[in-house]
Amino acid sequence: MTNQKKVLGEARRSLILRQLKESPVPITGSELANLTHVSRQVIVQDISLLKAKNYPIIATAQGYIYISERKTVSRIIACRHSREETENELNIIVDHGVTVKNVIVDHPIYGEITASLMIKNRKDVKSFIEKIQQANASFLFSLTGGPHLHTIEADSEEMLDGAFASLKKAGYLL
Repeated sequence: MTNQKKVLGEARRSLILRQLKESPVPITGSELANLTHVSRQVIVQDISLLKAKNYPIIATAQGYIYISERKTVSRIIACRHSREETENELNIIVDHGVTVKNVIVDHPIYGEITASLMIKNRKDVKSFIEKIQQANASFLFSLTGGPHLHTIEADSEEMLDGAFASLKKAGYLL
């Protein structure tokens, strides 16, 4: 934080909301904190307050996203591949103009576990893979030995069909 004047309360939340609505890419909590001259924790609290008011904001590995009202189609696909094939799987999907909204696994104890991804392009894929590697983290599908689901979303059924066909050809679909 700098010594610049903090943006307070409702004015700050309005500014956050406007930034999220206007941004074509996710915005990190740190970026919003710098913009409003408050801590990242204050931003986390502000996002919680905005979500409580039913604003469609989601947190992803890349930052916060305001979900717009555009018309899209989605499908849930079942996949299985190795850790090393993850980047290729995601690139196949985004190369068809399709967004990977999430990953879902069915854990034997906890039941269904869903993690938001919102991966839209190769830059997002690269960033996601780098974060996994830097954190030395496991992919969520490691909890199930590989099988997992993705909710994928696109502007048309044809785009989804193209991604589905390419994933099938690569041997990643169950």
